[in-house]
Amino acid sequence: MSNAEIVKASIELINNTNLDPTTIRKEGAGKAYQSVAQSMAMVIQDVVDYERNLMALSQAAIGVSMEKIVQNPDTNLETYSKVIDESQDIVNEGVKTLAQVGLEAGQILKDFPSGD
Repeated sequence: MSNAEIVKASIELINNTNLDPTTIRKEGAGKAYQSVAQSMAMVIQDVVDYERNLMALSQAAIGVSMEKIVQNPDTNLETYSKVIDESQDIVNEGVKTLAQVGLEAGQILKDFPSGD
């Protein structure tokens, strides 16, 4: 068998393998799955950023509230204690949101066809 015949046979084999409809469908499904996986990772990153922002705002509100309470406990304790409680509740709700989004993103990815 000559080199030209070997090259021709190799190219024919590669084309038959790579252009086979089953191969194309599996590769397409795999690429779509990877795209969805990346999108779900970005969604989780976004909700982590959201939680980080909630935490920063809550910490600022708690810090100011503590300062106000220390300045005048008799007048400010009741009002600013409510602000502290609300700030903590906001962070707790953010954690719940993060957990829920993580579960839903995982389920979306699990349910998406991967081409297997």
